[in-house]
Amino acid sequence: MQKTADSGKAANMKEFFGAYSMDVVTSTSFSVDIDSLNNPDDPFVTNIKKMLKFDLFNPLFLLIGLTDHEILSQSMMYIFVGYETSSSTLTFLAYNLATNPEIMKKLQEEIDEVFPNKAPVTYEAVMQMEYLDMALKSLRIYPISARLERVCKKTIEINGVTIPKGTVVIIPVYALHHDPELGSEPELFKPERFSKENKDSMDPYVYLPFGAGPRNCIGMRFANAMMKLAVVQILQNFDLATCDETEVMSIKDSG
Repeated sequence: MQKTADSGKAANMKEFFGAYSMDVVTSTSFSVDIDSLNNPDDPFVTNIKKMLKFDLFNPLFLLIGLTDHEILSQSMMYIFVGYETSSSTLTFLAYNLATNPEIMKKLQEEIDEVFPNKAPVTYEAVMQMEYLDMALKSLRIYPISARLERVCKKTIEINGVTIPKGTVVIIPVYALHHDPELGSEPELFKPERFSKENKDSMDPYVYLPFGAGPRNCIGMRFANAMMKLAVVQILQNFDLATCDETEVMSIKDSG
């Protein structure tokens, strides 16, 4: 990023965050150090990118669960969910900060307070940063999964509605996140809505970027940690701003 900043050129944040996510996931999952940003032609990188342009009927996905292929299938799925979700979330957060410089400034102030003079970043300190945690919840505006699906394990009646066993129940995550009856001005990036004071009055099941219950995202804590570390390192050294190539999105138009 420093080279791009020094050149005065616009930075493709998805490219940077994609490489970062790829490197973190592959190093922690397979102990493979690939430096995908500087080595885009590495066979591991090129093949993973091909896989990410997936088809649900690809044999790789159909083989999930078969004993002979279980380890491979689960490993590939871990790369997919870890790479794409984290890089997209970081890109959306960068966009929100660039289009809301006052929020970025407030976040940088918290970073400088916790890590004065660009002190080395530590996991323990990062995970205690309140405003960073609130800002990362830009997942509310741009949830990676627009909906969740669960299979009903037994027939049950809820509020007069009977749900038979085996029924696929769809939870409209995007709709919940953007319902003005569940949160004021849902289209706005307002980290303060997730402050300690406000969280107590929020229904925990109207914010579901990682799902909820026993089947929620198994990598939630890992993803939050890697994304927070990236945000701190970047905002310690750079300001984010829009440029001529930035497409300012409208939630109403895109939704």
